[in-house]
Amino acid sequence: MRTVSRTAFIEQLGERWDKQDTMLCVGLDPDPARLPLALARQSDGVQQFCRGIVDATAEYVCAFKPQVACFAALGTEDELARLIEYIHENHPAIPVILDAKRGDIGSTARLYATEAFERFAADAVTVNPYLGEESVRPYLEYQDRGVIVLCRTSNSDSDWLQMHPQAEPVYLRVAEAAVHWNTRGNVMLVAGATFPEELRAIRAVVGDMPLLVPGVGAQGGDLRAVITFGCNSRGVGLVINASRSVLYAGAGPGYATEYARKAADAARDMRDEIRRLQAELAPDRAVI
Repeated sequence: MRTVSRTAFIEQLGERWDKQDTMLCVGLDPDPARLPLALARQSDGVQQFCRGIVDATAEYVCAFKPQVACFAALGTEDELARLIEYIHENHPAIPVILDAKRGDIGSTARLYATEAFERFAADAVTVNPYLGEESVRPYLEYQDRGVIVLCRTSNSDSDWLQMHPQAEPVYLRVAEAAVHWNTRGNVMLVAGATFPEELRAIRAVVGDMPLLVPGVGAQGGDLRAVITFGCNSRGVGLVINASRSVLYAGAGPGYATEYARKAADAARDMRDEIRRLQAELAPDRAVI
């Protein structure tokens, strides 16, 4: 197990919002079938690809979010640990969110928390609250790390549970519980860009709590609605994730050699659009 001394996650995030003026998060979801052919043929091609994306987009992001399943399916969890270590060493001011969506009873959740924060040395992790507070509590014990609770996810099939019952849908109960769990200020919620009205309802419940917002980009979420309904009282408070739309922006002619530069262009363009909408929709936002 690695013990890594890091600035508290929420502090890191605030620094990126304020000093770098960015709320963009790049998801690291490598698919070997979509890598440049030269990299796909190499044993460490996924690692090289991800590091290339990280280095090319670092100046535009507030966080990186590697997806555990993309590495676990290949049996390369150690490569994931190496990637996070690389980000910490080469871009130490950028927090890493481990997208794991773990959810289990308390004793097992404790092991998953150890996995996320000690084996992988992530700054934050996504968790599933379906089993109740005992499934979240072990993560909260890591006071300097972020705990990002699934609330209103961006996938279309989520309605069957998250929107039931209509009187007080499950996603709002999760939001209310997260406020209760947030005694150390290290809790966030996942609130999908594909459901802007629910995003507004979540913000009304949780106040200035940070939100991780997937669904912009390949899933078609409305960035204007996200900024309108999702920003906190300071005009920030969001970690807006884009994965495929950035990672594979270079697909096409020249992809083999230009994938990192085109990913950087896509990240910069999205960062700039977020800034433009912030200026338009929250011109008086207070930045510390």
